[in-house]
Parts: sequence; structure tokens; C-alpha cells
Amino acid sequence: MPVDSATVRRIAHLARIAITDAEAPALGGELNAILAFVEALGAVDVEGVEAMTSVIPIKLPMREDVVADGDIEPQILANAPLSEDGFFLVPKVIE
Repeated sequence: MPVDSATVRRIAHLARIAITDAEAPALGGELNAILAFVEALGAVDVEGVEAMTSVIPIKLPMREDVVADGDIEPQILANAPLSEDGFFLVPKVIE
């Protein structure tokens, strides 16, 4: 399905990107090229190919999974415009 100018403008609106009417056809071509590339990747036969996380066989060192706060609460709260009792104060956003 080729991407038309209306779709390009809608995608730009959703991404909060300002584009002109003159830019829409060029961006449509780029989006069509990206979608064609993704479609070509879907056609690749990967049957029997083992998944890999690295190009070289390495084993990453494991560490104990322990919850820690880092003991830097005062430094983090120093960045906040307002804080109280160890929490950020934010304005009410629900009316």
C-alpha cells in the first residue's frame, strides 16, 4: 500500500513534525522506500538460523539482582523545582 500525501501529513501531525505541502511528496517517497525495505526483510528465509545477541560468542558476567536506591535521593531531588518529604511536587493535571 503506497503512502499518499494525506497519510504523510497525518503521520507528521502525529509525530508533531511541521511539514509543508511541498515536502509531503518527498517524504511520501521516503516512507514508501522504508516500507518496501521492511517488506523485503519479511521475505528473507530465516528457517534454521539460530538467533544471536553478538557477532562473537561471549558470556556476559552476571551480577546479583538486588534492588538499590543508589543513595542519591538528595542529589536527584535537588534537580526538582519543588519537592516535599522526599517526593517531587508536580502541578495537578486532571481537572
